[in-house]
Amino acid sequence: MEFSTFGQKFTRHAGITQLMDDLNQGLTTPNTIMLGGGNPAAIPEVLAYLDNQAQQLIKNGDLIKAMANYDGPQGKDAYINALARLLSKELGWPVGPEHIALTNGSQTAFFYLFNLLAGEFADGRKKKVLFPLAPEYIGYGDGALSEDHFVACKPTITQLDNGLFKYHVDFDQLEVGDDIGLICVSRPTNPTGNVLTDEEIMRLDAIAREKGIPLLIDNAYGMPFPNIIFTEAKPFWNDNTILCMSLSKLGLPGVRCGIVVGSPELIKAMTNISGIINLAPGSMGPAMTLPMMENGDVITLSNEVIRPFYQAKAQQAVTWLQEAITLPQFHIHKPEGALFLWLWFEDLPIHSQELYERLKQKGLLVVPGHYFFPGITDEHWQHSKECIRLNYAQSEADVQAGIKILAEEIYAIYQAPKTQP
Repeated sequence: MEFSTFGQKFTRHAGITQLMDDLNQGLTTPNTIMLGGGNPAAIPEVLAYLDNQAQQLIKNGDLIKAMANYDGPQGKDAYINALARLLSKELGWPVGPEHIALTNGSQTAFFYLFNLLAGEFADGRKKKVLFPLAPEYIGYGDGALSEDHFVACKPTITQLDNGLFKYHVDFDQLEVGDDIGLICVSRPTNPTGNVLTDEEIMRLDAIAREKGIPLLIDNAYGMPFPNIIFTEAKPFWNDNTILCMSLSKLGLPGVRCGIVVGSPELIKAMTNISGIINLAPGSMGPAMTLPMMENGDVITLSNEVIRPFYQAKAQQAVTWLQEAITLPQFHIHKPEGALFLWLWFEDLPIHSQELYERLKQKGLLVVPGHYFFPGITDEHWQHSKECIRLNYAQSEADVQAGIKILAEEIYAIYQAPKTQP
């Protein structure tokens, strides 16, 4: 069987495929400690709320109605209207239903956007997506039809107390040429838990406006929901911003519901793409969460349950890690949001992929860090090979057991005798 150029590109091994395969293994192999994927935690209060909502959908017939009917290609009208009212009320944004489209998950939205706003143009130009701060989300790197689609800028690294550090956008080195069609950041950042400062966002917005290109903010963990942010940050959107949101980190990754907030022109384009490729986005996510959007429970749950839950988990995991690994080469990115801790083993004697393989052999799944640098062309940048991502959101027993395995392996690696060349 011979595949097209498209087929060859999208059937090859990718970091995001490895991550999802590992996630499936973690769910189907009982003894595996799953600290790799992005599955949200099973928060009892959230699960109870969703269970009650599911029971109501069954009782009033809306569950069958959602499964038995198509929504429009833009998404369920009542849901889009409720979202527009929520964003307008909570954040003061001038958002109407014409500014919102639903997709089958954020990953689908990124694929649409990356190829809509960058790639080959009719006049022969080729434009790229710029990540002004690397590392970035593992799922971005393979989401383009063309090769050489992404470019990224290395960060500045600020060392903090207690072995913590933080990435910042290196504006002195940031170049936005005429070949850039889109600037993309995640906030909070997956994999690092970094939250770009308000000043960084404002500067990126100014650059995007000056260049006449959109600023895309991946808001999967951000405000107003699920609001997994542990530091001071203001929500941001304007008529030149594309904001991508999701129901996944509310606790519903299986419904595959992404939300795009953008200009009416962009939303119309996304709707047309959706109609051609999917007919319509799925109906289950909107059906499950429409009441939450209408009555504001999504904000209450996010602020009073979800954010405190993850913040406490993150702080506890950092404490356990610092107690287990006291090597001076060990650094943790300051956890400011999202579900992950980003661990940097400075001068790591082996590649992060080999560390991943060793840990996997011992029953611990993490994600090797080199996959999180899409657009970085410097293959010799050692830092990109010295990091791993760890999901701290799982049970305390699993996180503690995983940290114990990691610590034992790290000490064995650093203390191993060096071979002579």
